[in-house]
Amino acid sequence: MGKREIGKLSIFDLIVSFMIADISAMVIENLTEPLILGVVSIITLALLQILLSYLSLKSKKVREWVDGKPVMIIKNGKILEKEMAQSRYNLGDLIMQLREKNIADVSDVEFAFLETSGKLSVFKKEEKRPAQRGDIRRSLRPFSMPIPVIIDGKVQDDGLQKIGKTRFWLKNEIQNQGYRDFKEIYYATVNSNGKLFIDRKDHS
Repeated sequence: MGKREIGKLSIFDLIVSFMIADISAMVIENLTEPLILGVVSIITLALLQILLSYLSLKSKKVREWVDGKPVMIIKNGKILEKEMAQSRYNLGDLIMQLREKNIADVSDVEFAFLETSGKLSVFKKEEKRPAQRGDIRRSLRPFSMPIPVIIDGKVQDDGLQKIGKTRFWLKNEIQNQGYRDFKEIYYATVNSNGKLFIDRKDHS
């Protein structure tokens, strides 16, 4: 299952863990059945889990099917009630998790995502200027999420559409930074200033 915390395991990971434990207990208790049957069942489950983990690593669709997708529940300081209802996530849970992050006011949040693990990721609004002594009101400017344009060598057309760019533009940008092909890049994003960040694939 890799080096993941218990809270970050997918539902499928937990099911496989419980099934392996259950089969192991039955094999130990039932002395009339051959031990090999239990061993084969455990190995089959383990191989299935490893296969799905590998497919999740290589395919975004499989990863979303197995682990689900993060859900945006706050956008521009506004709570998205429909998304919260679909995730069966109530306002009390939201306020509690914001308090844990020392955030008292929802309006101070630009974006908040409910991760597949159930944890809340929060991006606060950034201050336009340093707060001065005696200044109660704060002037905040919106925080813009970097837009992924390449993930594991694959161009994200929806990301390019969000920033109003084309594959031709992206090709020129990566060539200017010394890359010949999209497949050389593991991860690339464009920030709010239009700056392209590139993380090159590791070569084994």
